[in-house]
Amino acid sequence: MGSETALPKWASEPCMMGIDEAGRGPVLGPMVYGCLYCARSYHNTLSTLNFADSKTLKEEKREELFENLKADESIGWAVDVIDPWELSAKMLKKNKINLNEISHDSAIGLITRVLNMGVLLTEVYVDTVGDAEKYRIKLSERFPAVKFVVAKKADSLYPVVSGASIVAKVTRDRALRDWVLVETAENMHRNFGSGYPGDPVTKSWLQHHKHSVFGFPTLVRFSWGTCTAYSKDIVEVLCMVVYAFMY
Repeated sequence: MGSETALPKWASEPCMMGIDEAGRGPVLGPMVYGCLYCARSYHNTLSTLNFADSKTLKEEKREELFENLKADESIGWAVDVIDPWELSAKMLKKNKINLNEISHDSAIGLITRVLNMGVLLTEVYVDTVGDAEKYRIKLSERFPAVKFVVAKKADSLYPVVSGASIVAKVTRDRALRDWVLVETAENMHRNFGSGYPGDPVTKSWLQHHKHSVFGFPTLVRFSWGTCTAYSKDIVEVLCMVVYAFMY
């Protein structure tokens, strides 16, 4: 059940939510935050659904689990897809917003969205970004009626976060797989590998898909330090503003 569907009866019971992300480290593609929520009374059943940290599962298994949870009327889920150009723009703007702040804002946005739907959230479990206790306090001050558990490796500790991990990972994988390159330069192709900075295929793709004036395709998080090595031949573009006065 996606967040756009009608509110189920169980949503008026005390509910729990898990939040996790996928794609924080890659230089290509979006970062996705996902959440999964259900009635607290469903927790024991949730523990039997074989959710696990999505990174430990093969793609076929993640896809299977995602389809299963989508069909489960006792589970709700939602995602926030943050496009690569949005990440770079925020990180390079005059008043910079770092990746941790972007991550916090995304998690807060998901919680707000589900609460505004009318779901009675009483517990939220989050995989930490930055200092776990500071993050917990930040969330608790924002949502005082909700109990927060913020922990490292929460996706391997709490089934509700494991489910959120699968939601986020499958959504990002599909977004990257279906990405349409809007740029029209010659010899552009989609063989970009995993998108991670250490992937030789990704590095080769970056090298051959830079433009001396326009930089990189919109698939690329151009604010990443990874791109610096490929920016040596990019020319500086100066903008001159001409004012015309009428007398």
